[in-house]
Amino acid sequence: MQTLSPQPAGLFNPVAVPRHAVQQRFRAPRANIPQTVVERSRILQFVRGYVAEFNPVPPLPLDQLKEHADRVVASLGCNPVYRDYIGVLLNNEMWREAVAAVPFERRLLLLPKCLRVEAKCPAPFDEFGLLCKQCGLCSIQDLTAEAEQLGYAVLVAEGSAIVMAMIQTGKIDAIVGVSCLSVLERAFPYMEAAAIPGVAIPLLQDDCVDTTVDLDWVWEYIHLTSDDRTRRLDLGALRDEVDFWFTPASLDLVMGPPEGETETIARDWLMRAGKRWRPFLTTAAYQALRADPGGPLPNDLKKVAVAVECFHKASLIHDDIEDNDTERYGAKTLHAEHGLAVALNVGDLLIGEGYRLLAASEVSAAQRARMVRVAAHGQRQLCQGQGAELCWARQPRPLRPGEVLDIFRRKTAPAFEVALRLGALYAGVERHAEMDGVLARYSEALGIAYQIRDDLSDLGASGETNDIAGLRPSLLLAVAHEKARNAQKELLASIWRRQWPDGVTPAQIEALYAELKADERAKVLLETYKEEAIRSLRDLENQNLKGLLRRVIGKIFNDVEIKGWCKEQQKLNAAQRLEPVATK
Repeated sequence: MQTLSPQPAGLFNPVAVPRHAVQQRFRAPRANIPQTVVERSRILQFVRGYVAEFNPVPPLPLDQLKEHADRVVASLGCNPVYRDYIGVLLNNEMWREAVAAVPFERRLLLLPKCLRVEAKCPAPFDEFGLLCKQCGLCSIQDLTAEAEQLGYAVLVAEGSAIVMAMIQTGKIDAIVGVSCLSVLERAFPYMEAAAIPGVAIPLLQDDCVDTTVDLDWVWEYIHLTSDDRTRRLDLGALRDEVDFWFTPASLDLVMGPPEGETETIARDWLMRAGKRWRPFLTTAAYQALRADPGGPLPNDLKKVAVAVECFHKASLIHDDIEDNDTERYGAKTLHAEHGLAVALNVGDLLIGEGYRLLAASEVSAAQRARMVRVAAHGQRQLCQGQGAELCWARQPRPLRPGEVLDIFRRKTAPAFEVALRLGALYAGVERHAEMDGVLARYSEALGIAYQIRDDLSDLGASGETNDIAGLRPSLLLAVAHEKARNAQKELLASIWRRQWPDGVTPAQIEALYAELKADERAKVLLETYKEEAIRSLRDLENQNLKGLLRRVIGKIFNDVEIKGWCKEQQKLNAAQRLEPVATK
């Protein structure tokens, strides 16, 4: 019988979460900063389109920058209080390529001391600012360590005098700054006068105590480099292209026309709704490692990407049978629709189709052998993870958070690793060998974060599935059980053992999650594993892959479908402005 492996200390031990992951992370932003990641991403996308279309040349005086910001506000129809924030984004996009061209060792990272946990920070100050003690209480330590490893000079201080002193040494050619909007506005004239390229990340609060910042954004700008030739790739367009590969005509070209009813059912299941993250990861890895990242994608790559989705969709068929689920993607599961025997056979067929497509890829014999080996190893790991859960289900008991995370690692991470490694192998065996270990660590952290996000998205009536009703291992249930006491602990233990008490509903259990703050703990763990995925890229020398994998994290976890903006939205806004005139 398979058993859950003991939980090691460190990466997968939730007790070992860095303290800064908890540091006031969910405080509400100030009113002059967009309140959600979705809103911030939407505005940033529009700003990038605006700069590409109108090409304002930096350095711009503050009054001209505000004029451009006013135009963006009017075109977007957004709240005018965001004007200063939009001005920062515009300035960043104008300087982005100039900063990317500056070597890391000629850059200054400027961090504010208010990112620290003020009541507990042991760091002293000197004339240059905070002297970090590497205590792990806040994000300053990680950001400083990463920047200094790249070659940055780092200051944890505020004040234009210090910045100007650094500029005047002649050793600083670009600045990456984190600060509140008010300080950024005061510092702007000095940077304009010196014509120093700079990008800035606004703090999410302006109250100068225990503030927070979008860490994804800071990491992206710290690693901005012209050596990364993928930084201009449109990941949204790339994902749309991958999605198109799963239309009927495209699949027929890749796989050949379906032969018989079994293949028709399998092909229909392959085309059904899904996020397609795994074939997207395969394609992204190849794009990063190829000689020309911006060139057209080879047709043969589609076989590898479709093979990855075949493996994934087969696992979903089998998971649904094993979990006795009757609905997926808002419709009947395959076994509920066609019967158990047909569903099992279709799942097996899709696994075979995946290996057939890999074997048919026009690559070297060495590449083909490695690709098949990687896929087989991933299939083995996935079955081990699923087997651990199934064996638990025979004699269910309360699981600790670390045990649930271990199931996530063994069930979800292998599919991400297979997707990335197949894309890297398609680009060349030698290139794959250079980053084998990094891809494994990245996939492990990414897979766990992805599954935690799924757990959180299942909450509420609008959730995609319900882990409570489905009696599946859930991180939220594990955390809540660990925190609960007395009667609450007994109630949650009975849920774990599948002994559902009369009169208790899933909504009541979710209310208990909120009371015990299990959802907040899960959000902290989500951010921690996202940060661990980023940290795993630290030693990756290939800047294209490093940059692209860094952006993929933002794409997966902050994915925003933006429609009706740019020129379409401008036309709509113009029509609305003209409408009162036309009716007079």
